[in-house]
Amino acid sequence: MREVREWTAPAERIARKRRDPVVVQTLRSAFAATIAYVIALRLSPEPAPLTAPLTALLVVQVTLYATITNGFRRVNAVVTGVLVAIAFSLLVGLTWWSLALLLLASLVVGRLVRVEEYVPEVAISAMLVLGVTSVGEYAWARVVETLIGAVVGLACNLLLAPPVWVEEAGESIDGLARRLRQLMLRMGEEAAGGTPVDRAEMQLHEARRLDHDIIEVDAALRQAEDSLRLNPRVQDSVLHRVVLRTGLDTLEICTVVLRVLARSLTDLAKARAPDPLFEPETGAALEQVLSEIADAVVSFAVLVTTHLSASAESAEERLAAELRTAAGTRDKLALLLREQAERDPGRWQLPGAVLTEVNRILDELDTEHRTRRLFEELDRVSREQRARMPRLTRLRERLGVTEQLWRNRAGFGGRSR
Repeated sequence: MREVREWTAPAERIARKRRDPVVVQTLRSAFAATIAYVIALRLSPEPAPLTAPLTALLVVQVTLYATITNGFRRVNAVVTGVLVAIAFSLLVGLTWWSLALLLLASLVVGRLVRVEEYVPEVAISAMLVLGVTSVGEYAWARVVETLIGAVVGLACNLLLAPPVWVEEAGESIDGLARRLRQLMLRMGEEAAGGTPVDRAEMQLHEARRLDHDIIEVDAALRQAEDSLRLNPRVQDSVLHRVVLRTGLDTLEICTVVLRVLARSLTDLAKARAPDPLFEPETGAALEQVLSEIADAVVSFAVLVTTHLSASAESAEERLAAELRTAAGTRDKLALLLREQAERDPGRWQLPGAVLTEVNRILDELDTEHRTRRLFEELDRVSREQRARMPRLTRLRERLGVTEQLWRNRAGFGGRSR
């Protein structure tokens, strides 16, 4: 058994490396650039047609959607720059003032033709073409090489299908949920035992730092969304994107509310110092409800990121049970806070704010709220698609792929996966 584990561990590491974005990008880019250069040697009049592999390097991206969009923009940028250079070559030669006018015109035209990040490529192409002796031959060669590189880059992603980065996005969402859980547990422990002001402020700063984690998760999710677009291996790509996006939105809202809760506890620690934040029984109830909500946050992340229907149903049942338990503890906490407010009516605002923030997190994690939010987002995406591509929408409806089918497959939250 030990020998099997020793052989399995390297195999698992190799498998993970094969799916690593950096490894995939490196191998696909190198392969595409080499093939583009070999083809350009036969078709381009230039002795060293390096524009073709350069274009392939810039065009080939991790996802098919990014490859297509970048390929179109780069070809558009190069052709535009060549046309601007040809127009200038018919009027003036290469001088310092003609070069300045050429660059200015190229950058302006690049903005007008909407090549996005490839605006400098318009000016570069125009400058290189204008600087050669035989403008017409070099311009044609540069266009040919650019087309070769773009076509090869697109073909590489069509033949060597890029991976779907949903699993990596799911791991990021799960990691964010677990960091939320750890912070909730610490806040509950401190609130039950009496939180010094400096410790409360540290928890507030930690809650604020979660914004950076959300930015990283959002970047991973955007990559996953791009990998689902135009990918022939994925069915219901819109549904996949909506499930993940709405799940991250919910966790982001919970993060914001948790930051507000940390601020309320910090203000409460300042107001009550050096006394404890809550009476012993009330503090124990707050610790318990935060612990139960923390577990529910992780279950919610599992529900959002799971791939199998059976696992999704199990995660949904577990989440619903944890939310019911947390709601019962919340009701107990509400009674204790009310009794405390009756004994000390002048200091009820901050404890009341704590209860309000607990309620908000529970509402966001509620399965019915998630289902309603998911359907609203599906309706919005469906309306946008109908407005943007009416012919494709009519074709989809004729083939029977309707919005109702999306709803049936979506189920409740995780079953959409």
